[in-house]
Amino acid sequence: MKVHEYQAKAFFADYGVPVDRNTVCSTPDEAVEAYKKLGVDRAVVKAQVHTGGRGKAGGVKLGSSEAEIKSHAEAILGMDIKGFTVNRVLVSEAVDIDSEYYVSILVDRKSKCPLMMLSREGGMDIEQVAKETPEKIEKIVIDPVIGMTDFLAREAAFKLFDNMAQVKQAVPLFKNLYRLFIEKDASLAEINPLVKLKDGTLKAIDAKMTFDDNALFRHPDVAALFEPTEEERKEREAKDKGFSYVNLGGKIGCMVNGAGLAMATMDMIKLYGGEPANFLDIGGSSNPEKIVEAMKLLLSDKHVNTVLINIFGGITRCDDVAKGLIEAFKIVKTDIPIVIRLTGTNEAEGRKLLEGTQFKVGSSMADAGHRAVELSLKHNA
Repeated sequence: MKVHEYQAKAFFADYGVPVDRNTVCSTPDEAVEAYKKLGVDRAVVKAQVHTGGRGKAGGVKLGSSEAEIKSHAEAILGMDIKGFTVNRVLVSEAVDIDSEYYVSILVDRKSKCPLMMLSREGGMDIEQVAKETPEKIEKIVIDPVIGMTDFLAREAAFKLFDNMAQVKQAVPLFKNLYRLFIEKDASLAEINPLVKLKDGTLKAIDAKMTFDDNALFRHPDVAALFEPTEEERKEREAKDKGFSYVNLGGKIGCMVNGAGLAMATMDMIKLYGGEPANFLDIGGSSNPEKIVEAMKLLLSDKHVNTVLINIFGGITRCDDVAKGLIEAFKIVKTDIPIVIRLTGTNEAEGRKLLEGTQFKVGSSMADAGHRAVELSLKHNA
């Protein structure tokens, strides 16, 4: 789960990580009032959206008067940045930056430990630095049993700073950032950039945090900040109904029983030249109501032009699944072609039940996959 910059900065401040003074606003007039309260000559107006690249998209602007701040807020509010509409801006004090650095703590799947990443090349182009000069990014694996010790924090600080004045500031900053990361079950805590000001002090002028969805029940304060996209809302609704669903943006909607089979089905569609629209594991149920809900979920995706239902009958009987599908499609009406593959327990009986129906029954998984891809491509032609 992602949070906005202003929300991440609030967590930073609560845990003793120094941040700039800022106020979140939803109208140009509120932005002007925030600028007045800051009492500074210059302020930055920053778009608040759940994506990066705001600066390059024109979502970050510097202003030095009430008129400029209002103009910038008017330009940014309502802006579309990578498919996200800006409905809030953050008005922050402008600071005198001497140099910029990158700091983050994330979950490293390779070491199965928290990983601290640091670079003296912080700022908007950190992705380019990682791609073109990866040697400029330092990595420190943190043993979760020991945590961020003074020694480890000093080691990290010396990778960024040569002056002891900054090292002494960085040690408690890094320890507090790690404490926040652990105590809130975060999957990422990022400062980009961490800046050294002209007077030598360190400050986080940007903040990014993501949290482990599976741990949100322990953190109602974090869960309350959840602002789902349309796709995330669908995924959550599917989970509530007992499905595992992930939207992939393709054309062929997949309904499968079993996660492994669902993965294999998506791979097969790609192999035959199609584009899977989703991962959808409905489990072992042949309950018509559950199939109705699954189909509604698939068909709510406007990109889907074909549906592939791939069922392996182990404990679940194929004839029960066929009966469930027939009953379900008395309720769900669609012109989209539906290809079904049934194999396993009572597969012959299941296929016989589907004869003469709207369903196109594949004789094998490969046959069903080819049919689904052909129908999908024909629809696009």
